[in-house]
Amino acid sequence: MDISVVILSFNSAKFIEKCLSSLTSSLKQSERDFEIFVVDNGSKDGTLEILSRIEGELEGRLTSILLSHNTGTTYSRNQALKQAKGKYILVLDSDAYMNEPALTGLSQYLDEHPNCGMAVPRVTYGSGNYQLSCDTFPTLWKKFQRFLFLKNMEEQESDLSKATVPVNVDYAISACWMLKRETLEKVGLLDEKIFYSPEDVDYCLRVWEAGYVITYVPSVSVIHDAQELSRGFKLTKFHFSHLKGLFYLMYKHKYFWGLSSLYKRLGKDT
Repeated sequence: MDISVVILSFNSAKFIEKCLSSLTSSLKQSERDFEIFVVDNGSKDGTLEILSRIEGELEGRLTSILLSHNTGTTYSRNQALKQAKGKYILVLDSDAYMNEPALTGLSQYLDEHPNCGMAVPRVTYGSGNYQLSCDTFPTLWKKFQRFLFLKNMEEQESDLSKATVPVNVDYAISACWMLKRETLEKVGLLDEKIFYSPEDVDYCLRVWEAGYVITYVPSVSVIHDAQELSRGFKLTKFHFSHLKGLFYLMYKHKYFWGLSSLYKRLGKDT
C-alpha cells in the first residue's frame, strides 16, 4: 500500500464530498495504490448518507469508521491510524482539499530527505488568502496573541508567508500532514489525554523528540476551508477544552513561559 489517508469528520456534509472528490482525483492522477479512512464523530447533518454513497462508488477503497458521539480529535483519528498500512500516512481534515502536485510534492520531499518525518504544504483559505498553518511551539503569551489577533497575524507578511523554499517548522496544524510510516511507528499514536487541541502541537513535538524534522514545503499548497471552532471572543466548550489541553501539553513537555529549555532538549536552534 502506497498511501493511507486518515480524514476526521464531524457534521461535515458541507465539505466531505468535495474533500473526497479532490482527494481521489489526486490519488488516481498520481497512479498510487491507496486506502482512505473517514472517521466520523457522530454526525447528524447528512454526512453519513454521503459517506455511504461514496463508499459504494469507491469499491473498497474507502472505509468509514462511525462513532456514536463526538470523541474529540485523538481517539477518533487513532482508530484509523491503527489500521493504516501505507508507506505514507496523509492526515487530512474534512474541509481540506487535496491536489495532485501537493500529494506528489510532499511524498517526494519525504523520499529525498531521510531526516524529515513530516512534510506539510502551504495552506490557504478558500479565498486564496494565506493561512497561518505553521508556527513556533506555543507559550501562554503566544497562544493569547493567536487567540485574539490571528486574522491580523495572517494578514501581515512573515518569513513563512514569503517563503519559496522548504523550511523546518516547530509544528503544523493537522489540516494536512504527510508522514512516513517509520515516523508513525517510532512516534506512535496521538495522545488521547488531549480531547480536542493542541493534539497537533503535541504530536509535532514528539516527532522532533524522535529525531526527525518537520518541513514546510511552500511550493505546493492545499485549500483548508477552515471551521475555526476555537477562534474569536465568544467562549465555548472548545475554548475551555483547548486551554485544558494547552496546560497539559506544557506540563507534559516541561515548559510554560519560554522555549529556550525546550529547544535545547530537542537540539533545535532558537
